[in-house]
Amino acid sequence: MLQLGSIYALIALGYTMVYGVLQMINFAHGDIFMLGAFMCFFSLTVLKTSLGQTLLISMFGAALLGVMTERFAYRPLRYAPKVSAIITALGVGMFLENFTLALSPYPKHIPSVFNGKQLVMGGLTMSSLQVLTIVLAVGLMIVLDIIVFKTKLGMALRAISSDAAIVPLMGISVNKVVSMTFAIGAGLGGAAGTLYAIAYPVIDPYMGVMVGWKAFISAVIGGIGNIRGAMLGGFILGFVEVFAAVLLPSTYRDVVAFSLLMILLIYRPYGLLGRPKTLKV
Repeated sequence: MLQLGSIYALIALGYTMVYGVLQMINFAHGDIFMLGAFMCFFSLTVLKTSLGQTLLISMFGAALLGVMTERFAYRPLRYAPKVSAIITALGVGMFLENFTLALSPYPKHIPSVFNGKQLVMGGLTMSSLQVLTIVLAVGLMIVLDIIVFKTKLGMALRAISSDAAIVPLMGISVNKVVSMTFAIGAGLGGAAGTLYAIAYPVIDPYMGVMVGWKAFISAVIGGIGNIRGAMLGGFILGFVEVFAAVLLPSTYRDVVAFSLLMILLIYRPYGLLGRPKTLKV
């Protein structure tokens, strides 16, 4: 439950950061998560790296991909109608899926990096892999929270989110801040791809589609645009999915996830930690 929720939360942070700055949904983010998993496979099988090195390679590669995507796909459409950016995001996602499919058409198996040691804590049994996944994910979330709320970059990011028209008058480069936003969000997606690949060691080019949608649901649950809400939403969805699989047939997990989204959009469309925006006239 915590392991799955932490992975959803890491991916959801990428969605919520981009939305908070540009008011757009980067629907290609799930495929960046998928490429993070394939970078993990490449690092472990070809480069023979350690887990720490693999994580850094996946995060850096995904961050670089995020910056390139923003520069060449989204920046030219920054002031275009929102539907143009949405269509472009879907197109970028399809390109990444088919590009990966052309390079690797068959599912890949991630080599084991753990001995399967079990840890018992207060009657709760967890594998060392689960503990490591949760600790790394929570650690990355804490680092992001510090960046957003305690640094100058985070101040600039929040300023753009609040009023993008005024920020350039204060000497802040909007393009640099937006690029950093995509880099950080994509890097977290790459980290999530690595942790997911190690935990569920069979990957394929379409794995990012459903996981990406569920991470988007997590961001909406917490309040899209709210960093801490995305973290909360990821753990809530992980909790709901696991208990749905316990109480219902496992095939109902997706139904429960999307039903939760529908119910939330009806009764609290701005999310658990989000706030309704007032229109100033």
